[in-house]
Amino acid sequence: MFLEVETQVKDNRPVFLTGDFCNWNPSNPDFVMDRVDEGRFRISLDKVPDLVERSYYKYTKGGWDNVELDVLGNSPRNRLFDLEELQEPDFVPLWRQNGYTPFYKETMPVVEIFSESFEIPQLKRKRKISVLLPHDYHTHPEKRYPVLYMNDAQNLFGKGSAYGNWEIDKRISLLKKQGESEVIVVAIDHGEETRNSEYSPYSTPKENQKGEGMRYATFIVRTLKPLIDEQYRTLPERQFTGIGGSSMGGLISIYTGMMYPEKIGRLMVFSPALWTSPKIYFDAVEFFNPLDTRIYLYGGGKESTTMFSNIEKLISTIEGQGFSSEKVQVKAELDPDGLHNEKRWGQEFPKALKWLF
Repeated sequence: MFLEVETQVKDNRPVFLTGDFCNWNPSNPDFVMDRVDEGRFRISLDKVPDLVERSYYKYTKGGWDNVELDVLGNSPRNRLFDLEELQEPDFVPLWRQNGYTPFYKETMPVVEIFSESFEIPQLKRKRKISVLLPHDYHTHPEKRYPVLYMNDAQNLFGKGSAYGNWEIDKRISLLKKQGESEVIVVAIDHGEETRNSEYSPYSTPKENQKGEGMRYATFIVRTLKPLIDEQYRTLPERQFTGIGGSSMGGLISIYTGMMYPEKIGRLMVFSPALWTSPKIYFDAVEFFNPLDTRIYLYGGGKESTTMFSNIEKLISTIEGQGFSSEKVQVKAELDPDGLHNEKRWGQEFPKALKWLF
């Protein structure tokens, strides 16, 4: 009997079987699989004497930096060996490439610089703004697209920053290959030393923190959005307009959606810094009167002791207003092992994008 795997990625790297039967060694030469056809590999169960019916396993191409991935570029759960289901080969759509997220060059978004120093009149500051267009945007002049405004652009694509990289450009290329992600992303650089004040909805004298969040939110909705809608082929209606970010960027995203529900109907909120702004729960009751709104919330259990409870409080506050499911849909992804970093937010990005749009 054999264990087989098929993959749509065709290269010269060998495929290894690894699992609890070999202490998860990702490149044990005793478990290299035989190439039986293009993109098809096999190993005799006689070579895996310790493989039992409840064994967990994965496939690699020689190391954890080259491990199997799912169609969104994320690590799937460990496979569970089942002797009765060996008739069908396993399938691996993607592989990590030397530690990096794979991508399809032909579907990578087109990155344009909207402005190197865009004037923010509400804050009297200038900011770099980039636009990520679908790869075929310029070849389909008849099409219009939803728009997602995202904070902390320095950490989102390209080379990223010292803090990390969401790799949303690569994630979008994977989604596009599946016929998904017909979205324009407007990425707004944060203000470096003014980041926290711009993303803070409220002033906190105790921490000497100036709250400029309302001005920043007004900038996005009243100044930037009309220009983006004018220059690009967008779907300008609220149900096609979203905002997203993480940590303080997630906080200002949920706040902007609450203050301007008539303009923004899709919220991508990762690891929001709700502990910095308890008043936001009050504003959720006083100001949030949405129409056809979707909110995707993510939090990790290894971020802080209050991350889950704060997100759950926000959800209960919103749902406590009695909105129908047709009016407000909230999806919460709470990962007990989730960390507070760009890599984890990048893994969540394609799932959120698909659900929101």
